[in-house]
Amino acid sequence: MTQQLNSFDRSQEISAAVDLRIMETTDLHVHLHPYDYYADCPNPDLGLARLAELIDHARQQVPNCLLFDNGDFLQGTPVGDFFAYDRGVRTGEVHPVIAAMNALRYDAITLGNHEFNYGLEFLMGSLSQAQFPTVSANILRKTGRAPLYDQHLFRPYRLLQRDVVDRAGRSRSICVGVIGVAPAQITLWERQHLDGRIQTRDMVDSVTAWVPEMREAGADIVVVLAHSGIGESQHIDLMENAVSPLARIEGVDLILCGHSHQVFPSPRYAGVPGVDIERGTIWGTPTVMSGFFGSHLGLIDMTLLQDGGKWHIVDTQVTTRALREASLHFAQPAPLEGLMPLHSPAVRKIVASAHDAVLDKIRQPVGQSETAINSFFAYLGRNAATALVAHAQTEFVSNHLKHSVLGDLPLLSAVSPAKVGGFGGARNFTNIDAGMMTLRALADLYVFPNRIAACRVNGAEVLLWLERSASAFRQLEPGKGEQDLIDSAFPGYNFEIIYGLDYSIDLMSPARFGPDGREIDPSNSRIRDVTWNGVPLDMNAEFVLCTNSFRAQGAGGFAGTGFDGVVLEHPAITRDILCNYVKNHSPLNIPVQSPFRLRTEQGTSAILRTGVAAHGHLDLIADFAPEILGVDKDGFLQVKVCLDGPQFN
Repeated sequence: MTQQLNSFDRSQEISAAVDLRIMETTDLHVHLHPYDYYADCPNPDLGLARLAELIDHARQQVPNCLLFDNGDFLQGTPVGDFFAYDRGVRTGEVHPVIAAMNALRYDAITLGNHEFNYGLEFLMGSLSQAQFPTVSANILRKTGRAPLYDQHLFRPYRLLQRDVVDRAGRSRSICVGVIGVAPAQITLWERQHLDGRIQTRDMVDSVTAWVPEMREAGADIVVVLAHSGIGESQHIDLMENAVSPLARIEGVDLILCGHSHQVFPSPRYAGVPGVDIERGTIWGTPTVMSGFFGSHLGLIDMTLLQDGGKWHIVDTQVTTRALREASLHFAQPAPLEGLMPLHSPAVRKIVASAHDAVLDKIRQPVGQSETAINSFFAYLGRNAATALVAHAQTEFVSNHLKHSVLGDLPLLSAVSPAKVGGFGGARNFTNIDAGMMTLRALADLYVFPNRIAACRVNGAEVLLWLERSASAFRQLEPGKGEQDLIDSAFPGYNFEIIYGLDYSIDLMSPARFGPDGREIDPSNSRIRDVTWNGVPLDMNAEFVLCTNSFRAQGAGGFAGTGFDGVVLEHPAITRDILCNYVKNHSPLNIPVQSPFRLRTEQGTSAILRTGVAAHGHLDLIADFAPEILGVDKDGFLQVKVCLDGPQFN
């Protein structure tokens, strides 16, 4: 690791110090314009066009800056789908997210898992017009006998030779080595696109192998672009979130991370082994994670001194700047001598035409619904959004398997709410009014371009699916005052509801699984009274479980998934299946009651954090005696719900 000194070497003048600012964006998910396409309204708290203003301001403050992106930039909004499926990217044309990055003069990027959602050809074509390098050390054409012998999709690292100026205005030269990694599970999550074409390797093993070569090749500073969350401190092979062990690798100076849609440093990570949230370090390595959708700009400011031909890191400061705060006040930096040009106007111009074209597309009508469809109360079992997806999945899979050997097996349909608050924030809820349904509404219902799939499972595996999902809830105590209903560490997209069954979730009992899917105690159980067709679930009975390609290939670690369990992989996109279902069954009348009930003891209540717009739909949960407690600091509406009535047991 580049030597970090506690104070300046007194033999050198302060004027010889170089201030170098490293800037990070991550998990943009094609949020270019400050607009919520799912709600069809502006949102000033997100978008690269707005973030470009923060980048311009940050560059005005420090004379030496590098800008990196940490992946998941190509998919995530109707903008991404429009250029992948509808309009396409024509020969010689630049994808708007790449054009915006070109305008902002990114120095390098790495890949996230969602870069592969539209297929390898679309990814390679989009990046062919990039004016910056892409680095990826563990996404491979072919694995070799060791990391240094792998055949890579992109080069594992790049050495960026940069001229910098010290505090006296003197020009100096520095070599910044940048290496990128992403979860090895990409080949599972996108097997239909990547099987036989792409292989992966463990992130920690790859960085450990390549850093010495980077140093030998001349890297003065090594920056890791890790499309990965912080995770556990001890390295386990093929970890999805591996920043903590990456931070312990000798020779790594800085880590820019993401994937988990969190902000680091932040109080959320207080007490995590190796983490210093005041200094913004993990095991002593400066680390930043800048939210998602362009919500934040990550900054690592370094003070460097050169001694004996080697650069030393004297000091670092790690911060993030939020668009939400910037929308109230943009700090005006003192102009640098020879004012640097602003790039945000060019970015706004680039995204404007794409924005207008996408609005025209998503506002096209597809059908009618007699029911308001939202996910505000998904955790309470009142959720028309997942019910609609479940019906569409079941109909499609039934039609495709009815003449096969599996046609006689009963069908179940597993769906998780696409938007249910959580890491996505207080706006992250499906909210579709009764009446005309548009393509915008379908995108709101199902935000990912997953494909339809199905698994063959037995009753015991179905029960494990339900136990895994039930870990979303906190263990409740009767008579306790304010207690949250949902574990904030649990990703909402893993709250699988299985339609075709009837079951209860006992909130008095401890969870069998943790939020990350690891089994806590196999003797723990929350699922009660599971029936199919009115009879208790037979552990040996076989079912076809309708789901999506992401889940079927093993994402989330649900029982019965993976290569051996998949019986249907169809190229049809789930959102297209939804569109056809709505057209064929319009006007829709979707039941809001989910197949599960919450089971508690007398005197139990809890606080549900939901969207502010849920206030207008409290009639859906009238039997929970909802009490509005107000809006919390994160913008969530807090609703106290009573869970002790006989209808819940």
